[in-house]
Amino acid sequence: MTDPDAPRIWDRDLAPVAALIGDPTRLAMLIALADGRALPAGELARHAGVRPATATAHLRQLVEAGLVSVRAQGRHRYHELAGPRVAGLLEALAQIAPPTSVRSLRSDRSARGLTEARTCYDHLAGRRGVELHDRLLTAEAIAPADERDHQLTASGLELLANLRIEGGALTSSRRVFARTCVDWTHRRPHLAGALPAALTNRFLELRWLRRGAGRELRVASDYDQRLDEWFASIGR
Repeated sequence: MTDPDAPRIWDRDLAPVAALIGDPTRLAMLIALADGRALPAGELARHAGVRPATATAHLRQLVEAGLVSVRAQGRHRYHELAGPRVAGLLEALAQIAPPTSVRSLRSDRSARGLTEARTCYDHLAGRRGVELHDRLLTAEAIAPADERDHQLTASGLELLANLRIEGGALTSSRRVFARTCVDWTHRRPHLAGALPAALTNRFLELRWLRRGAGRELRVASDYDQRLDEWFASIGR
């Protein structure tokens, strides 16, 4: 039994959230939503391998806890993560969790795909996300603002304009601009926030990337060439 007079490390009650995430059914649903998509309860039930009524009960708990939000579209209701902080929580847990066992060639290919390129909520992660973080810093398109956050430079503003992305709109957004997010497959940082989300979306529009199964992103055969040309466009 917990001693009510024992010193408290945090002024937050972590146990209810930990219990919610620790349930395999609810965790499967959260992982299905971790790529930023909004999904109906029926599809989440299939992801979790449970009946629709069971899925609805679990989703109600996640919504009440503030981990999932519901968006109505006509007669349909779609569920999505309540924000990037929830996705960040799942990524943080993945950093310390043991790997799952690979039991088939298909699961091995899936694991390799996620390691190469995937979405972390709405931004690029995996090896390609780490690479993008490093190249933006090397090109001095972003500069550290503190230990976690980065700010846009004049070179970065030009670089974004060359992709037809309005940098001023990103920096004035209420969302975090570019924050270090440790990649769980590589133990090195990629970027989270408005900047990498806008870049990922633009890369998809330009077909430098395309969506695979679940969170996987597939890289175009000329992705490296296009990325090189984009970074070389600074100062032209």
